[in-house]
Amino acid sequence: MRVVSLLASGTELVCALGAGDRLVGRSHECDHPPWVRRLPAVSRPTFDCHGSSREIDERVRARLHAGQPLYEVDEAAIARLAPDVLITQTHCEVCAVTPADLAHGPGRLLRKEVVALRTGSLDAILEGFLEVAGVLELRSAGDALVARIRGGLAELADRTRGLARPTVVCLEWIDPAFPMGNWGPELVDLAGGTNVLGTPGAHSSAVAWTAVVEADPDVLVVAPCGFGLQRAEAEMHLLGERPGWRDLRAVRSGRVYVADGNLYFNRSGPSLFETPLILAEILHPSLFAPAHRGVAWRAWP
Repeated sequence: MRVVSLLASGTELVCALGAGDRLVGRSHECDHPPWVRRLPAVSRPTFDCHGSSREIDERVRARLHAGQPLYEVDEAAIARLAPDVLITQTHCEVCAVTPADLAHGPGRLLRKEVVALRTGSLDAILEGFLEVAGVLELRSAGDALVARIRGGLAELADRTRGLARPTVVCLEWIDPAFPMGNWGPELVDLAGGTNVLGTPGAHSSAVAWTAVVEADPDVLVVAPCGFGLQRAEAEMHLLGERPGWRDLRAVRSGRVYVADGNLYFNRSGPSLFETPLILAEILHPSLFAPAHRGVAWRAWP
């Protein structure tokens, strides 16, 4: 069975199921595990992904307002790869290729078997894992992966139950500020924190900076969507220039952290399920060794 994955979490999932050798093509964003970069990329963004978070946000909003697609799929390249299955997603038109992007072509791609991951909550992500495993005829591997993940989450929840729960704001975009919705509040809860901005299961949306100031969290975690650790750090000065920044409780107590949002916070693949432990390291440093510090997160400055 030949597979083309049009989203990074799908590529990571196929590998986690032990079927990486079935992958013949990937999206432009697929980068984990690192060897998948050797596969041909069959998509590209239709907007410039470089520049500041403000510039990127403005470009994306302009294309959406004009009804223009954010991604282009190389149908000819996919035809040459002759996949049996295409993996895509229906959750977010900004984050990755959707079936609607496939529909911009002549339609041959939609005649392939297309499995679209639907997310919004941790349970929905795990259900998607099982659906993909079923399509790939790897149900046993899917059941084992999901059982292992659920066991790890339950163990962590037991360790954090009863701890003092600091208030937390997780930002998935810097300018404008986007508090993390979707599964973000669940991650914070599992890690032993209290999420104070962002709605569980709902799409993340921009808020005025004053909303962050008014929330005044004990801990601020900045993990921009699509940004690795270094790129996120390069924009942290923008927050430091905001009115009220120095008055935030998290700033005064030295509890501001920058994290790899690309791999660990905003991508709904298997690596997402390491994130509750990453947050536990941040929120409860006396109880959890900083195993991910310097790789997935750093204190800032």
